[in-house]
Amino acid sequence: MILRFTKMHGLGNDFVVVNLVTQRARINEDLVRQIADRHLGIGCDQLLLVEPPQDPKADFLYRIFNADGNEVEQCGNGARCFARFVLDNKLIAKKTIVAQTANGMLTLQINDDDSVTVDMGEPILEPAQIPFSASDYSITYDIDVEGQPVEISAVSMGNPHAVLLVDDVDNAPVAELGPQIEHHVSFPNRVNVGFMQVLSRDAIRLRVFERGVGETRACGSGACAAVVAGIQRNLLDSRVTVELSGGPLIIEWAGPGKHLTMTGPATTVFRGQIKL
Repeated sequence: MILRFTKMHGLGNDFVVVNLVTQRARINEDLVRQIADRHLGIGCDQLLLVEPPQDPKADFLYRIFNADGNEVEQCGNGARCFARFVLDNKLIAKKTIVAQTANGMLTLQINDDDSVTVDMGEPILEPAQIPFSASDYSITYDIDVEGQPVEISAVSMGNPHAVLLVDDVDNAPVAELGPQIEHHVSFPNRVNVGFMQVLSRDAIRLRVFERGVGETRACGSGACAAVVAGIQRNLLDSRVTVELSGGPLIIEWAGPGKHLTMTGPATTVFRGQIKL
């Protein structure tokens, strides 16, 4: 069987995007790992599927698989690539797109400069809904990591995030703390781990250790979670430029009860086909 695909990236966070509206394929964990393998497959951080919607309010169903084969709830950089993919491949003609995800609807707006703005919805801060093991909501929490207390903020953007404040992201212990916190007992579904350096009230630097992937060049939902954590701690204003190793994202959030938006680029690298 031949599967057609498009390779895309959002600030270096790279994806294989597959159209399952006009072609058919059975996707399982083994196939995802094969496609994502950077030596024996195509190579990507996530595999994104474009499928017909299950909800009549949506234009498409948006499904995300990490490189380890596990299906996950959300990917902000992937959402921008998803929007460009469906427009560029003439699966839709309008520039405002509603995508159904495992955690509800996403509204995607393709802008005149070809950037994409994603309405990420309201951040989730209640521990049980993240999910995170804590009796009550707090702006920050201390968790035990290898016998040492680590202060985090816990946020869900449809997927769980732990955000740490650091003095210098270049010297942050991402490779050490990232996997330890990802698999911490307090996060029953594992967690993405962000290391945030505040530059000013409207700018931060960020590195993210993604659940099931490792450190990536950019993480859209991680950028959103970091800004939420910074605003909750009164370190940031409502519009923030997030500098990731792959480039900048613009995050805007007016506070609890309000939707958060993320704006950034989406780039097509190449198109191809793979024999399954």
